[in-house]
Amino acid sequence: VQLVESGGGLVQAGDSLRLSCAASGLTFSNYAMGWFRRSPGQARDFVASITMSGDLSSYAESVKGRFTISRDNAKNMMYLQMNSLKPEDTAVYYCVAGEGYIYSSRDLQTASKYDSWGQGTQVTVSS
Repeated sequence: VQLVESGGGLVQAGDSLRLSCAASGLTFSNYAMGWFRRSPGQARDFVASITMSGDLSSYAESVKGRFTISRDNAKNMMYLQMNSLKPEDTAVYYCVAGEGYIYSSRDLQTASKYDSWGQGTQVTVSS
């Protein structure tokens, strides 16, 4: 399984970014997908995730209403639309994939449920 993130960059507070994750080496529709992030000196945090079929998604409280996760199973792609960015959103964002039936909110937010991780893309939000 290979996950490749793109779309990160340096933006100002209030701006928007769209992260993409290109997946290969897997049957994409059999995997729940998600985003985690790590800020300097901080633990890895859950951001958002989406079920295999895309019918359910889960968000961290800190990004609800600002971020939207989506996927295109025909293209093996996942996206994270990030609006109204804040300096505290500055982090390396990681695309993750977890095989199987990951459906509850608890499981969707649990890092150990995801067995494949990308290399990450840096998002920096200046104030």
